[in-house]
Amino acid sequence: MPEARFNRVSSQRFLPAFRIIAVALCATAFLLPSAFAAKKEPAKKTAASADSKRKTAAVPARATSKQVADKSERMVSGGRNVVASIRQKNGKTVVAVQRRSVVRVAEMPARQSFGQLAGLHSTEDALDLKSSVALVIDQDTHEVLFSKNDHAVLPIASLTKLMTGLLISEAKLPSDELITITQDDVDTEKGSRSRLTVGSTLPRGELLHLALMSSENRAAHALGRTYPGGLATFVSVMNAKAKMLGMKDTRYVEPTGLSSRNQSSAQDLALLVNAAYADATVRQLSTSPEYQVEVGNRVLQFNTTNRLVKSPDWDIGVQKTGYISEAGQCLVMQARIAGRKLIMVFLDSAGKLSRIGDAERVRRWVEANHMLIPAAQQNVAAHIAG
Repeated sequence: MPEARFNRVSSQRFLPAFRIIAVALCATAFLLPSAFAAKKEPAKKTAASADSKRKTAAVPARATSKQVADKSERMVSGGRNVVASIRQKNGKTVVAVQRRSVVRVAEMPARQSFGQLAGLHSTEDALDLKSSVALVIDQDTHEVLFSKNDHAVLPIASLTKLMTGLLISEAKLPSDELITITQDDVDTEKGSRSRLTVGSTLPRGELLHLALMSSENRAAHALGRTYPGGLATFVSVMNAKAKMLGMKDTRYVEPTGLSSRNQSSAQDLALLVNAAYADATVRQLSTSPEYQVEVGNRVLQFNTTNRLVKSPDWDIGVQKTGYISEAGQCLVMQARIAGRKLIMVFLDSAGKLSRIGDAERVRRWVEANHMLIPAAQQNVAAHIAG
């Protein structure tokens, strides 16, 4: 009896331990095959899978550190999200963000322009323009018909090419001289594309046409690079010309406008438009609707970046568009409206087509409110023209 009683007590004492060991062995036997199978054939993950525990978003390989930082900031805005990894994969920068045990992705926010950062878009105006900066001047009388933040100094993007084109035209360099696009002309600032591949050779006159009409970056850079004295000399001449024209708030660092350090004000750009209008070559090429060039055995079709050039409602004497994220959508023009020659400047417009919309608003406003030039102004205009 004592021995039997001892056996019963012992079995009761060690039974919980046996149970724990048995459960552990069963779990191991269940999990090990799955682990080995996962090693041999990893499960495929797709971005569209609802059961995926990890999702990633790719941004261009040329994305700047600020873009990645901006994206990361947007993704952690929930408070409990953290950046899980930032790595290179297949030539792209892959940013993964984790919230608890699930990695999620948020879209990269649009980069704000300098005007937006400065709060210029909060300025209200009678025409409800989408451009944070605007200026409309009568070219003959210099009367200011409309202005909005016209002294603000902002990046001007490809409006830069108006100065580039003016200087190339004034230099009277041989228009038929062949210029070859080199690696130096490839955009490393924004990573923009071009159909003028490295090795393409075109006459200087055709490069000037493409730079002014379709805002071709490699064409503009090649024009500055091949200027007598080289690119550094050309940039110096750009700044000297700006100073000569009275453009006190303007600075150029390169001939394309890809750099946000190319900056000016609406007041200064009105002076540039006036000077560009006086150059017949710039007038003709900037208002050309389309142009074809032969590159090797290919014929490439280029078109204007300003749809108003093709509109029968507009009589445009000179024009140039521009865009980089820091500058927003930009447009400068000289146009005849209601019998008056007007210079119009629109900077930092928020929206792909909003600069065109702003120009249309101004045209309708001028036609409704400034139909005829007062007699006194007509006399002044006649005196200046004489």
